[in-house]
Amino acid sequence: MTEKSRVRRGRPVNEALGQTIVDAAGELFAELGFQATTLDMVAQRAKISKLSIYRHFENKEALFGAAFAARCHQFIPQALFEGVDGSAEDQLMAVGTSLLRTLLRPGVRSVEAMVMADSPNQQALSKLHYEAGPAHIIAQIEALLRQLHAKAALNVPDPLQSARLFAALFKGSDLLIIARFDEARAEDDNEIESYCRSAVAMFIAAHGGAGHAGG
Repeated sequence: MTEKSRVRRGRPVNEALGQTIVDAAGELFAELGFQATTLDMVAQRAKISKLSIYRHFENKEALFGAAFAARCHQFIPQALFEGVDGSAEDQLMAVGTSLLRTLLRPGVRSVEAMVMADSPNQQALSKLHYEAGPAHIIAQIEALLRQLHAKAALNVPDPLQSARLFAALFKGSDLLIIARFDEARAEDDNEIESYCRSAVAMFIAAHGGAGHAGG
């Protein structure tokens, strides 16, 4: 009864209801995958009727797309790092640490699990995930590398390619696999610090070190 009276107030409540549906669907898709999740389950999780879902979304595919987009925006930071000064090493450490901690978040891992779910929309979702996640992050790293190159702090003749390689050093960390069975170790500050420092040192060594002659 209370819910019905709230819904009658109009647009803002409908938007809130839509968000409730998306949140519930996102949890279920992450837990069960696309095929195993039904709209009846979503309705039950959201404590609404299935008809309410159809008022907001045409079908399960449309709801999956909306839930996936919401998770990307929720878990992938819009700004990987802000206001970091200091040496090239300091700035790259800030980016690398932020990136690795983001990748280690359970929510981010669940987004990737949703992409791999057996879904007829997998190709479109992979594209959405790439644009919201990796492409967005690589663009931020590329911008930083351009600055470091311009200031002759590093020698980065191809900032985009180097940004992709830098991101791969963290995306390829074994801590992301360790997190599946030993979260405490994967989230240990010393483990993260040690990995990031080694990765940054390797990256700097490959890009001429500090104080190169310019270019």
